[in-house]
Amino acid sequence: MRKQERISSVQMSMLFLIFMTGSSIVIIPAPLTGMAGNGAWISLLIAYTLGMLLMTALLYLYKQFPDQSLVEYSRITLGNGLTMILLLPFTCVMFWNVAGIVIEIGTFFKSTMLKETPTYAVSTLFFITIALSALAGIEVMARMAAVLLALMFGCIILVLALVGPLYHPEYLLPVLPDGIGPVLHAAYIAYGFPYSELVIFAVVLPLIKAKDKSKVGKHMYLALIVNTLTTLASVICSIMVLGPLSGDLKYSLYQLARLIFVQEIIERIESVIGFSLIVGFYFKASLLLLILIKFLAQLLRLNSERLLVFPVAFICLMLSLTTYTNEADLEEVVNITWPLLNNIAYVLPVLLLALVAFIRKHRKGDKID
Repeated sequence: MRKQERISSVQMSMLFLIFMTGSSIVIIPAPLTGMAGNGAWISLLIAYTLGMLLMTALLYLYKQFPDQSLVEYSRITLGNGLTMILLLPFTCVMFWNVAGIVIEIGTFFKSTMLKETPTYAVSTLFFITIALSALAGIEVMARMAAVLLALMFGCIILVLALVGPLYHPEYLLPVLPDGIGPVLHAAYIAYGFPYSELVIFAVVLPLIKAKDKSKVGKHMYLALIVNTLTTLASVICSIMVLGPLSGDLKYSLYQLARLIFVQEIIERIESVIGFSLIVGFYFKASLLLLILIKFLAQLLRLNSERLLVFPVAFICLMLSLTTYTNEADLEEVVNITWPLLNNIAYVLPVLLLALVAFIRKHRKGDKID
């Protein structure tokens, strides 16, 4: 068995930032504006507030159990039997989560750049790539994160800057054309994806180096703020450029890239931007697969997690090829089912464990051992 890998709190926050931003920056703006219209940015702020509260619960558990993962402190708090019952839905949804990201990748390619390429070919190549990345380990992925973050954020800033001449601030009004109801529904969607997914970092937070444990809260909060500001800018810019069409056109950032035209020198750069944005999908899927493998190894008390990499990746590949038959089903799941599943499978166990840990701490009057 390999020596336990360790990374710094800055590296962990970069992994967290690319995980939260990777696919949401491409997917989220369209359903938000489609549901809430010009009030989409308000929905995002509401979802961010809920995400901050969830992050507080996650970091509270980390403070109480700095050297244990979600599985380990669940066993300490609830016992092995209740842990298996509580975390079984967590496991199932993580499988579905990995498959869902790759489904979105296939859908993105199918509807934009590789229209004649079979979805199974794209998904298979992607799963081979993310399995090899997960096999490399979290230290290698943390070193990759800095480069990929620079590429992804560089492309986002480039698109939002070059499309500047097309901005129409008047498209932002009226803010609430249909009242508060659609805004709250859109906030529910944004909270379900990506903010409720942040709790899975409870599996890997103990991998932070001992000397950096006191800094992790500050760095993780900062990463969440940067993620929200980036998504907020993407939503607002999409509305200012596309107006009422911003909710009807999928992959808003890619659609903005298609409109870039600078003196016949810079134009038709959406393919370059598209492949750069795919980096976010790739890294999020790789990181999620890595976390799933570590989670399963801890849950099943396995000595070697490397043996799980390709079998788990193959199961996720099969799920990605058989779960949905058309885009309408996927859209319904993203808008309605997925936030509910995440709350039940991801959020509920973490909040329950935080509550039990809080009660036990104050009954004993000191920190939990």
